[in-house]
Amino acid sequence: MFRTRYRIAASHKWRVTDDPDLPFHPIPARNFDAMPAVEPPPALDLFDGVARGDVAPDWVRSGIVHAWGIEPAAVVTLIVLSENVTFRVELGGVALMVVRLGRPGYAAGPDHIRSELVWVEALRRDAAIPTPEPRRGVDGDFVQFLHDEAGALWSAVAFDYVTGHMLEDEPVARVAARYGEIGRLTALLHAHARNWRPSGSFARFSWDVPDMVGTAARWGDWRGAALSATQTRTLERAEAAARATLDELRIDRSPVHFGLIHGDLRPSNVMVTEDVSDPLTIIDFDDCGYGYYLYDFAAAITFYEHRPEALRMASSWIEGYRQLMPLSSADLRGAGAFSMLRRLTMLGWATTHRSDALPPALWEENLPGTVEVAERFLVDRSWLTRG
Repeated sequence: MFRTRYRIAASHKWRVTDDPDLPFHPIPARNFDAMPAVEPPPALDLFDGVARGDVAPDWVRSGIVHAWGIEPAAVVTLIVLSENVTFRVELGGVALMVVRLGRPGYAAGPDHIRSELVWVEALRRDAAIPTPEPRRGVDGDFVQFLHDEAGALWSAVAFDYVTGHMLEDEPVARVAARYGEIGRLTALLHAHARNWRPSGSFARFSWDVPDMVGTAARWGDWRGAALSATQTRTLERAEAAARATLDELRIDRSPVHFGLIHGDLRPSNVMVTEDVSDPLTIIDFDDCGYGYYLYDFAAAITFYEHRPEALRMASSWIEGYRQLMPLSSADLRGAGAFSMLRRLTMLGWATTHRSDALPPALWEENLPGTVEVAERFLVDRSWLTRG
């Protein structure tokens, strides 16, 4: 199991440096990051023997039954284990809802978790964003708590079940064909975020550059991957080049560039529904936070940057986004830099996650693909977004 240190980044701005541990320059900020410096316990090993589709441990099923008032005959099975643990709940063969258990230490507290669902409700209400409706427990609260067999407390939230399948499960050519829609939906999210004013209790973590890469990266440092010395030097040069690009473009934490984002709007978090009038549904806002709007472009292309379809994905996303929101040539350069940093972020992510968190091919291609993407970026920093 991994142990990752978190850093508070609420009032700091990143700067280009060869040493990610040097202090940052303070600037005024909103309540971007409520996460304290903690080392989360090795909790996910409770599910080491549970694979996708397996029945959940008894403490999970009984906790869900009690918290949401579900009949005891409910069947609870694992969907995926990543930052958190997600289960499908069905009764009599009919899927009722999805329940997500929060990894202890990932969220700062109930307000942090509750804020995610408050934004989801606002997106549904104010912008008609297609996303599952959150379900309150029998006590009326979004956030519930389950005790595992050792007495540890797990947060839990629930959403209506969406009938359909993950876009990630489709052939890659069909995945690429949906990127215009993903770009347009992302523009809707950003338009809402730029104008929405949450309450004072709203708190989500930050997706600043030190949260993506470096010794304090939220999902792990990419340097922990099994890299050769040559590969490490290539990735270090690519990271420095991406940071330098953002510095040259003066992309900072001002409201023009920085606000509430989904943070992980990739094909695994997009559902293809059976309703032909509204074919895509956005799910899984548990990584939403205050970050760079252009980072949502980078997140969308995650794990596909090295594949031939990446250029089509990128151009379609940009075209879809521009239907509602402008993107300048400087924005596209910034998006390319964030894509490089995101690829490094996800290499670090792979050092702290189980292999079944991804389709096998994407998992196996992650490390060599990251090196390939870095080599391309060092030759042409706009190779992905030029079109």
